Amino acid sequence: MNNQRTALLIILLLVLFCNVVHTQETVNRITIQADSGEYTINKNIYGHFAEHLGRCIYDGIWVGEGSSTPNINGYRKDVVEALKELEIPVLRWPGGCYADIYHWMDGIGPKEDRPTIKNIFWGGVIEDNSFGTHEFLDLCELLETEPYLAVNVGSGTPEEAKGWVEYVRSDENTPMADLRRKNGREDPWDVKYWGIGNENWGCGGNMTADYYADLFKRFSTFCWVPYRIAGGGGNDDYEWTETLMEKTEGNKNLIQGLSYHHYTVAHNWEEKGSATDFGPGDWDLTIRKNMEVDKMLKKHLAIMDKYDPENRVALIADEWGNWHDKEPGSRPGFLYQQNTLRDAVTAAIYLNTFNNSCYRVKMANIAQTVNVLQAMVLTNDTELVKTPTFYVFKMYKAHFDAVMLPVEVKAEKYGDAENDFPALSVSASKNDKNEINITIANVTYDRDLSTVIEIDGLDNYSVRKSEIITAGEMNSYNDFGKDEEVSISEFKGIGKEGNNIKVNIPSKSVLLISLIK
Repeated sequence: MNNQRTALLIILLLVLFCNVVHTQETVNRITIQADSGEYTINKNIYGHFAEHLGRCIYDGIWVGEGSSTPNINGYRKDVVEALKELEIPVLRWPGGCYADIYHWMDGIGPKEDRPTIKNIFWGGVIEDNSFGTHEFLDLCELLETEPYLAVNVGSGTPEEAKGWVEYVRSDENTPMADLRRKNGREDPWDVKYWGIGNENWGCGGNMTADYYADLFKRFSTFCWVPYRIAGGGGNDDYEWTETLMEKTEGNKNLIQGLSYHHYTVAHNWEEKGSATDFGPGDWDLTIRKNMEVDKMLKKHLAIMDKYDPENRVALIADEWGNWHDKEPGSRPGFLYQQNTLRDAVTAAIYLNTFNNSCYRVKMANIAQTVNVLQAMVLTNDTELVKTPTFYVFKMYKAHFDAVMLPVEVKAEKYGDAENDFPALSVSASKNDKNEINITIANVTYDRDLSTVIEIDGLDNYSVRKSEIITAGEMNSYNDFGKDEEVSISEFKGIGKEGNNIKVNIPSKSVLLISLIK
């Protein structure tokens, strides 16, 4: 009998021991190296993209001076105010695919004299070119943002590109500079960033990497600007990156950046899935594809490291985001989609990924700014909606030009057996006020995650503030005529234990924790 009791006691102790070990193993742990930062998170990682697509430019940003919609010299007033709230650092224009059919001289001079253009890529609409170079660059001055112009390589010429550079940047008595003065702008615009083509493997000309690399060098030779960005591949097209880096290795004065595009499509290009009507399976699929971006990006960066060990050429992620089906009833080709809490978590994953690779990622431009794809704001005739993604960008301003701090994440796994990844996405930085900002996404839709945050290299700190973006449902979103369902609110669930932070991170949430010495 005593032997039986002893055996039962041993079994009980083993069960308790295993439960303790399991509990210790499943506690999520984030370690921040507070004194080991080396690279700066360029604020341009929080850049935006505005293409002549759907209602992004016309009816979104630009309504014209004579519009009954409240405007500032033709720019929709509520949109300008919302974008100012984000302090957007850089704005890319006019495309996208549109860039390689756009001829800049059609968009200057008196508006009544400007020719029309058919937008063959996006809806087949006829545009009147009332929004052109002056209107875009004046918008950037109004927003206090850096402009990023995309040059027409697909259907344009080096002469046309050279003329645009001269028109925009020259302060001399040259024909194009004089034409700019004639059109009402005496001083040049100091436009630093110029993209040489866009997706030239596809809508930009269906070119091979070899052919485009030679064409890029030709165009760049005649575009004397501070920062020339070559059109890169997308997703896992490592061969394109290899070819561009190899063929420009001896001409590094011609290239300062290489673009990278990645869109997350839950299913396939024909049936992407609804932006709002989705369940756990679509959430999982979207988040898993978001998390895979880090692996793809690192492979592209490794190729760049091989050919450019001096780290002179930046990676520019100038198109990214979730791409869902258009909203029912909206016009085909306009890519108008709603924006839910799932998109907010997506934005956090991408931005954390870019932050953590900021040694070479120097700019990113979400697609797109207004009324298109994963937009910051949506508009109708009289109202404006700030999307969940808007609030992620507002929250992440804390990382602008701050020093990236190395982060180690040990978290519960999420995904399926073959494609699992940490259930937490994290990045951290320290600004010039010695504030440490930690951004965390709990990418699960149904699990609160008990988490310990270790702050190595910093003692006697306090939590200055903590904020959260979440909602009751995974597909919560903000809509016209309704109270907001998704925004930033104060988070009160922060505790301290010694030099560590203890927090139970709610499911489907994005969290900011700010520390100060």
